[in-house]
Amino acid sequence: MNARQQPCPFCEIVTGTGRARVIHEDAHTLAFFPLAPATRGHTLVVPRVHTADLWAMEAEEVQHLFRAVLSVGDALRAVLEPEGMNVINSAGEVASQSVFHTHVHLVPRRAGDAMGPIWPPKGTGPGAEDDAATDALAARLAAALTGR
Repeated sequence: MNARQQPCPFCEIVTGTGRARVIHEDAHTLAFFPLAPATRGHTLVVPRVHTADLWAMEAEEVQHLFRAVLSVGDALRAVLEPEGMNVINSAGEVASQSVFHTHVHLVPRRAGDAMGPIWPPKGTGPGAEDDAATDALAARLAAALTGR
């Protein structure tokens, strides 16, 4: 468990000692409504095994997690017929992760809902990089992805 958050509220939900309305569970994952949803149907999908974020998980466990995300997302789309859906995973405090147990938010969206935009307004971001910097970054990423 993360030292910043003991006991882990999601581990408590997984073990049945935490408060949540569970809507799906299998051998590897659990899905539940958060106590303070952003929109109607907002659902969290978590692995049963405690890990801080996706990069702390084994690849096979990530596959189980995202199979559940797709299944729960399909059900939300069928039942609520939202206009859109955010699928959000934050890793690290600076990325707005507040519970340090891997989790994925499924947030059904409708125009004008309380969620609001998740991206900064145009023109307020870092701006386009020059071609040389973008080319250098692409080369470094390609090398990292191929193991060179």
